[in-house]
Amino acid sequence: MDLGIEGRRALVFGGSKGMGRACARHLAQAGVQVCTTARNGAAWCEAACSLSPDTGRTVDWVVADITTEAGRDAALAACPAPDILVNNADGFPPGDFREWLPAQWHAALDAMMVGPIEMIRRTVDPMIERRFGRIVNIVSRSVKSPHLELGLSSGARSGLVGFSVALAKHTVRYNVTLNNLLPGVFATDAQRRHVHKLSRTSGRPFEELWAERERSNPARRFGDPEEIGAWCAFLASQHAGYMTGQSLLVDGGDYPGIY
Repeated sequence: MDLGIEGRRALVFGGSKGMGRACARHLAQAGVQVCTTARNGAAWCEAACSLSPDTGRTVDWVVADITTEAGRDAALAACPAPDILVNNADGFPPGDFREWLPAQWHAALDAMMVGPIEMIRRTVDPMIERRFGRIVNIVSRSVKSPHLELGLSSGARSGLVGFSVALAKHTVRYNVTLNNLLPGVFATDAQRRHVHKLSRTSGRPFEELWAERERSNPARRFGDPEEIGAWCAFLASQHAGYMTGQSLLVDGGDYPGIY
């Protein structure tokens, strides 16, 4: 399918690995000029250098931290006026809410709510002026099916989703959409860190927990980050202009409800 976005510009946060990297790859394959950002310069350089020959297009990169004003400035200096914005940040490890101090809550909010909303604030009006914009937030199924031990992530991400859905109703008339992807259990480094933490707290072997999580999913497997990348590229395409304010579960059927 021709996604109709060749020549557009995309700014992808967290594009050095996992789902963010898959989003960058699929957008570049669709002909988009992609700029990825990360806090780790070495990891970003490796990712961008490997993505360029993989997609046949130059993929730019910049060291930028979405949680800081300087980092957001750096991202927009490298990719001014993006047509496509992909907000993507690692979640925080599981824990006991009784032990979380305000500083930890603020750090989670900066990474998964305030930072992404600031990027939306700084890019949405130029998108409206150009009559094209696609904003995709990669969040988590936890905003729809929360787990107490993941409260830092689900709390912050829920704020981003609520804001985005409200804004989406005001921008769609200008062909600017905002949608959220809600991945379930995917075979990513973030998932491995999560299971390692569960292993340490429970005393059970990592391999046992990993296999158990895989078997417990109706699909009997973990998700492949490339599946999220493909969804992201479609939501960014010209064909998705009538779809906005949606939160799409991509979880192998794990969510127990109807809606």
